Amino acid sequence: MSVHDEPTGRAPSRLSEEDARALLAEARERISEVDEELIRIIGERRDLVLQVSRAKAVLGLPVMDPAREAAVVRKAAEKARELGVDEEMTRDVVWRIMAAARAAQENRPTGWPDPTTEP
Repeated sequence: MSVHDEPTGRAPSRLSEEDARALLAEARERISEVDEELIRIIGERRDLVLQVSRAKAVLGLPVMDPAREAAVVRKAAEKARELGVDEEMTRDVVWRIMAAARAAQENRPTGWPDPTTEP
């Protein structure tokens, strides 16, 4: 029995306890892998934000670009809808990630370099 044997969101029918334990262990392992990938992607996005921050500083552009942020959230919600993922949750996650990026650009907490200098 595999986590992929049944449609997403539906409980397998007539599952033995042994199969249920195996399915649970496999699903939890895969969730851990997905969580690690999410963290890696968030780190990659952070690195890209640093590049954007450097460019904005050189160009004299403000950190916040409300139109751009709204477009990013709209696009994420559209993709969520296409993939059958909760749109509201997606909007919330994307807004939070962008808010953290904006705060990092504005405040440059420890570990965030000056955007006007070379990395």
